[in-house]
Amino acid sequence: MISDISRIDRRRFLRGSGLALAIPMLGSLAKADQISASSNPRRLGCFYFADGVPMPLPNDPAYQDWAWFPHGSGKKFTFTKCMAGLEPLRDELTILSGFSHVASRNVHGHNNADQFLTAAATGQGDELYVNTISLDQLYAQHVGDQTRFASLVMSTDGGTGTARGAHTLSFDENGRPIPAEHRPKQIFDMLFLKSDQQSAKRLALNRSALDDLLTDARSLKQVLSTDDRKNLDEYLESVRQAEVKVAKAKKWLDAPLPTVDGSPLNLELTTDEPREYLQTMFEMIYLAFRTDSTRVATYQLGRENGIGRSEHLARAVGFNLSHQLSHETKNPDGWKNFGIFCQFINEEFGRFVEKLRTTPEPAGTGSMLDNTLLLYGSASSAFHLSRNYPLMLAGGKNMGFQHGQYINHAGTKFQGGPWMGAREPWQDKATMEDIPLSNLFVTMLQRLGMATDKFADSTGRVENI
Repeated sequence: MISDISRIDRRRFLRGSGLALAIPMLGSLAKADQISASSNPRRLGCFYFADGVPMPLPNDPAYQDWAWFPHGSGKKFTFTKCMAGLEPLRDELTILSGFSHVASRNVHGHNNADQFLTAAATGQGDELYVNTISLDQLYAQHVGDQTRFASLVMSTDGGTGTARGAHTLSFDENGRPIPAEHRPKQIFDMLFLKSDQQSAKRLALNRSALDDLLTDARSLKQVLSTDDRKNLDEYLESVRQAEVKVAKAKKWLDAPLPTVDGSPLNLELTTDEPREYLQTMFEMIYLAFRTDSTRVATYQLGRENGIGRSEHLARAVGFNLSHQLSHETKNPDGWKNFGIFCQFINEEFGRFVEKLRTTPEPAGTGSMLDNTLLLYGSASSAFHLSRNYPLMLAGGKNMGFQHGQYINHAGTKFQGGPWMGAREPWQDKATMEDIPLSNLFVTMLQRLGMATDKFADSTGRVENI
């Protein structure tokens, strides 16, 4: 037992720590015969776009063509030009209005990506930042042991970003951000290229380092204060998670990899080729799902607040930077310009949905889309407004989802209009009471096969969907 903190082998402790948090990724497995027709896989994909959407008021001439939300409700609705590219997929989609996270309705829209899948009260400005587990990671805990990768975390900007300026949608059970990958080649290599011959040795080293770390930590714990023990317990929880990853990596080490031809793909793309880049990132998720490498994926298309690589996406449709389009809607053709950019993003998402729809389930029933539930949306609507999120669900028909409808809880009581340079919509009192978005998350988790009736601040579930 260590009775003196100064006697602990700090280098060994840190070595164990570092290796524990850097478990090698060892490829992918796809065995179609492991999926029976009577037990289809249930996949979840979550997609986030930044900067809100066009929301001209009904008396604005641009309202008919360039409002993001459809006109009408229920089965009787019409897409605007913003959404026209999704018309062929109408029966595969549900549009929703009037939903938002309770804790974030009165904060600036720049602070929202962090809490989109968590519903946490992450605050703004100098307020204490605390986050919680995200929807995708909660589902990954349920289904992640069935595939080589528990989840695939992607973004256009990569990494984690900053508090309230996240580059990732995914947060672990302690609310820590999970770094997102943004380079197509690295994603492809991780999924489909065999690791080097040192993989087994590296895993053995990880196991040894973890054993050393835990031995030191147990001794150290006996001489720590209450607060320090709490901090150490949190750290050891991350070690426990690392142990699970090591065990899983060893399990899949000798498993055969799927054969995927990457030659048609330009894996060296950056956002300097925004349309092809976006298509390739969606293709990475398609291939990961198609080969059953994972059943959980997130992709944050853009970062809030006009910083980063994702700003270049607007160049696909002839504009310079994405974020400024949301600021310029008061200008001539401002709504149209913003709408054209949103149209582009919607079309690329629709292209991905269509590919899943036309691909038969590899070893199950229906199409891949029938067994894949997709959430697509933003935590901003009108200019920096953290209410009435623009949301869309697609797929999951084999899980009981009924599409071809617009669930219009907002009705006509929504806030919008251009920003004229004074007060912003988020600073004004709400004109309606949104439904907790967590209610939709509960419904999604239940249909995905989890026995739960609660997520974050949920008050129930969403019916008739």
